[in-house]
Formats: sequence, structure tokens, C-alpha cells
Amino acid sequence: MANKIVLKSSDLDGYLTDLDKDKINKVDLLYKKSLNACKILSKDRFNKEAVNTLVDNSAEIGNYLNTVVSNEKNIHVYCFETAQVQHGAVSRIIAKLRNPSTGHEEFLYYIQRAYEILFAHIYADVSLPQKRSVITETPVTFPCQNFAVHKIPDTDAITTNSVMCVMLRGALLPSMIISKEIQDYSSNSYITPFALFKIKRNENNDENNMEYVLDLDKSFFHAEELDGKDWIFADPMNATGGSFVTIVKYLKSIGIKPNKIIFINVMSTLKGALRVVRAIDNCSVHTLWMDPVLNEKAYIVPGLGDAGDRLNGKDLPGKPRNIIQLIADYGLAITNLYRAQVEKIENTVL
Repeated sequence: MANKIVLKSSDLDGYLTDLDKDKINKVDLLYKKSLNACKILSKDRFNKEAVNTLVDNSAEIGNYLNTVVSNEKNIHVYCFETAQVQHGAVSRIIAKLRNPSTGHEEFLYYIQRAYEILFAHIYADVSLPQKRSVITETPVTFPCQNFAVHKIPDTDAITTNSVMCVMLRGALLPSMIISKEIQDYSSNSYITPFALFKIKRNENNDENNMEYVLDLDKSFFHAEELDGKDWIFADPMNATGGSFVTIVKYLKSIGIKPNKIIFINVMSTLKGALRVVRAIDNCSVHTLWMDPVLNEKAYIVPGLGDAGDRLNGKDLPGKPRNIIQLIADYGLAITNLYRAQVEKIENTVL
């Protein structure tokens, strides 16, 4: 397999401690109650007993996950760290993303909202109380040109050493969103460099024998832009952690050293989060929502399906789109919004 790096599921599990495995097994057992209720509801959508079981079990799982994560300094779940009054809005976003009837445009809208919330929590809130003044010219010119003053969190110290590391495909647009947020908060409109990695997992394999394949011939990055920098990975789903670990381990193996690594997800599993922080030093996982388990095909359950396909649409059989084709398919509305990010990506690839 020329110029390809392969990581196996068994390698990932080798990073987990026996205690980690016990916790993962426990949440698996807890979720089986939900699966039993799901089987009933699939036949009788309004079965009251099954509905009550699902609601009660969801609360039980959430409390257990909160207990586990509270002892993990490098795993951050939005709803476990923020005031309860903020949780309803996030829960609604996740509900919309889960819903099969949520179409492409609406799915993209809620992904954008999710990453704006995550950026605010990870960067803007952390920067407070440090603020800077932004003086903005307004469209009102009578009786003279008007200006307004806005105080915004000063994020420069924690964002201007950043590089966006993109795990194609579903991570492309989320990475552009985070880069745009960094640019908008920056005092000098800092645009992050981009490193792009072509990685996929073998969907013919089950979770316990999954393989993750990094194609170096179709990856684009500059070592000097990564060395000593803060690596930001923005992938909507952290199911197994395999793709992320494969890329980071490879970069470190060729002598590229990060300052720190941040993995930002809309949704993560407990297993995926634990694998990541056990396998990678100086790495933190930030996720909007934590789902309990993986199914045998390594998909998050209850999950929200294939985020990449729901964001980008499906490729034609045997004709995977390259990075430029994906950007073109976003259309003018998206590419104009992220014009600076698109230019950076093109400069990296072309």
C-alpha cells in the first residue's frame, strides 16, 4: 500500500486502560435499555411505556457520562460545563441534526450554529474578561458619518498561532467555519493556514477490526506551517477517534511537533473521546454533545447518520470529489461567505 498510513482498531484500543473499558462497557449496557424501547417504538410510535423508558434511560446515561467526563481534564462536553439555561438551545440543535427530514440547507445551518456556539465556549468565553474595542462605521451618514463602539473578547493570544487541520470530507466546512470565527474575532483578521488530509476508514469492516487509511498522495500540508503551532481539528463526528489519531501520530512520526491540539466535535462518543485523549498527549476534546455508544459498523448511536454526506451530498459511485470540487459544490453563498478561507485552501492545494 504505497504512500499510505494504516491504523487498525486494535491499535486504538491498546491506548485504553482497563478502567476505560469498564466504563465503555457500562454505558453499552445502559444503552441496551434504550434499544429495547426503540424496537417497541419502531412498531408503535406512541407506546407510553417505551417512551417513558427512553426518557428515563436517556437521563440515566447523561448522568453517567457526566460523572465519567468530570474526571477527565482533557474532555469537555458543552452541556456538562455550562449553565442549565443554555442546554435547551443546544438540545434543539442536536434534535434538528438528528432528524432524517432535516434537509441539506437546514442541516448546514445547524452545523454552523453548533460551531459558533463551540467557538464561543472554547475561545471567546475563555478570553474574558479581556476585551478590546472595535469601532465600526455604520451605513448612517446624517447628520454626519456615524460610528459605533463594540467590546468583544480579545482572543488573539489563543488563536493567532492556529492551523486548521482538515480530515476530509465532512470536516471541510466545519474547519472553514472555525477559521472564519478566528478571523472575525482577530484584531488583524488573522486567517489560519490549512492542512488537508485524505483519510477514510474501511466501511466493509466492523468496528472491532476497522482500518483507517491516510492517503499521503492526496493530502496537502506544509510542515513549517504546522511545526510548533496549535492544531485545530473540527470534525462534526468523533465516533471512534481513529482518523484523528492516525493523522496526529503520522505528523509526529515525521518530526512535526504541535504546541497543543484541539479536537472540536458537534457529537462524540465516550469511547472516541477516551481513545483520543489516551493516545495523544497535550490534546483536548471539545464536543457539543456526547452520545453513548457505537454500533457494530462503528456509527454513533443514536447518532445523526453520515455527517459528511449530509453536509456535502453523496459522491457518484466510483467518482469521489476532490477538495476543489467539494468547494465548488458549496455554491456562491458559502464560498463568498468564506472567501478568505477558500483562497487559503486553494493556495495549499494548487
